[in-house]
Amino acid sequence: MQAIQQNVITAAVLPTRRAVVTVALVVGFALFIAATAQIRIPLPGTPVPITGQTLGVLLTGAALGSIAGTSSLLLYISLGAVGLPFYAGGTSGWGRLTGATFGYFIGFIVAAWVVGWFSEHRRDRVVRTAVPAFIAGSLIIYAFGVGWLWLTVFPDLGTAISKGMTPFLVGDTIKAVLAGLLLPGTWWLVDRSRA
Repeated sequence: MQAIQQNVITAAVLPTRRAVVTVALVVGFALFIAATAQIRIPLPGTPVPITGQTLGVLLTGAALGSIAGTSSLLLYISLGAVGLPFYAGGTSGWGRLTGATFGYFIGFIVAAWVVGWFSEHRRDRVVRTAVPAFIAGSLIIYAFGVGWLWLTVFPDLGTAISKGMTPFLVGDTIKAVLAGLLLPGTWWLVDRSRA
């Protein structure tokens, strides 16, 4: 497991990573996700705003790997739940966490693990495998988010999809492509600096 976790970009940049550095990275990426959540555009007719969170989640999973990436998401969600203004638009609290967007929070955790797993297996090194990995992460977030909206807010699956996924497809595709270019580009720079 340790050898696989060494395949992620943060391990390549910090090859002699100790536990304290991993903890600092987990905390730092939790703060990064909180910062991306502050980029918020409300949409009419849906409790789900456009945010930068998805990009933050995808990059966190890719940069840290499955275990540390998931840990970072759990920390982010926990800090927001206890009252720090970390959720979209500076919101926080248990009620906000377990409200209409709860499924997206669960999807964030699963997506970070999956994208981290892809990175540990070197799928973030080239664009042709990185972009599909990030798209898979976005689809996971949709599955949990739309599912929860259907159970709690909207009366049918079609409405949950049209309000909880359709308005975000273009933006999330752009985020996945951006992440799919950023990670291979970063790997290229790291490999070049080693040569």
